[in-house]
Amino acid sequence: MWSVEDSLSELGTLARTAGAEVVGSMIQRMRHPDVATYIGKGRALELSDTEKQMGFDLVIFDDELSPSQQRNLENLLDARVIDRTALILDIFAQHARTREGRLQVELAQLEYRLPRLAGRGVELSRQAGGSRSAGAGGVGGAIGVRGPGETKLEIDRRRIRSRITELREEIEGVREQRKIHRRQRADQAISVVAVVGYTNAGKSTLFNALTEAEVLAENKLFATLDPTTRHIILPGNQEALLTDTVGFIQKLPTKLIAAFRATLEEVIDADFLLEVVDISHENAIEQTETVNQVLHDLEADEKPRVTALNKIDLLDDPSEIDTSLYPNAVAVSALKKIGLDALREKIAQVLSSSMEAVKVTIPYYKSELIELFHRRGHVEQEEHRPEGTFLAGRIPRSLCAYFRQYG
Repeated sequence: MWSVEDSLSELGTLARTAGAEVVGSMIQRMRHPDVATYIGKGRALELSDTEKQMGFDLVIFDDELSPSQQRNLENLLDARVIDRTALILDIFAQHARTREGRLQVELAQLEYRLPRLAGRGVELSRQAGGSRSAGAGGVGGAIGVRGPGETKLEIDRRRIRSRITELREEIEGVREQRKIHRRQRADQAISVVAVVGYTNAGKSTLFNALTEAEVLAENKLFATLDPTTRHIILPGNQEALLTDTVGFIQKLPTKLIAAFRATLEEVIDADFLLEVVDISHENAIEQTETVNQVLHDLEADEKPRVTALNKIDLLDDPSEIDTSLYPNAVAVSALKKIGLDALREKIAQVLSSSMEAVKVTIPYYKSELIELFHRRGHVEQEEHRPEGTFLAGRIPRSLCAYFRQYG
């Protein structure tokens, strides 16, 4: 659904996020990419002439280049050549804060760079920078070469493969730890809501507004990389866990999906999804389709969903929003905290629809069960009767055994 112009515009935003200054763009329409240089030979020569006139030092392609295409282009141009995948990996390298995030980024970068090492020893030895030489922040060096550091790229293939194996084992350990945490949450019958959406849709801002957390929220693509989970109290004192996840983007590299499997499993194992859509963006529908495609790839697209149509404060007339285009949609402004109560109510409704309907009368000396019903379930009616507290509502199926004898 994305037009070439829109996709290239987004590539420019990605480049600026990585720290580049965009000085121009070029489009070529072809039936098939050129095997040697991706673009046609004439277009490649035109790009070379443009480079001599303007003196730019970096060329970014919107699709993934083969190692040979990248080498051939760099031999033709007096500039470095990278593709969309390398650019996204670079941004991830800048924004990874936790050990888990850095492991995942390093794995994806090494797997991406491994087939590009052959015949590039001299060029790589001349490239400076990389997070190893940039200090603890890991944001030094040129775009496209951040992350593991150039010393990693100068060693032989065997040692790189050995490092990849080490990283996979460490990430597998992280994955197992996450499994334990998810099992613990399941044992407590706390519903888990995963916040998903296109990058820069306002997920972290909404997450902070709903949970009073302090997750980094900036007007940049992929400002948040590492997942965060916090408690949220819904109407009727119902509890849930809200998990902020990495933003999606069109042409999301498969290597990233594989490397971030441990993180993305938070989406796969969630009870339902809270999708955040930047309704003020001109490509809002295309972005939603991209999110749906990634969720389909994760086999999570059939989960119950609430859609927060965010950034209504940027619209001239928010009343014109067609909420019927999105499942269980609520118009909100996370920044201005508009519509949050309606969103909480909608989340509670969708959560309760997946629960078991029950009517129970709980003796007063079993007050802990009344509290449990309120915290884990959705109370629709409550009356204090002589024999105890009458509750009608819905509770997670895993808790039904606690209340069955009082039905």
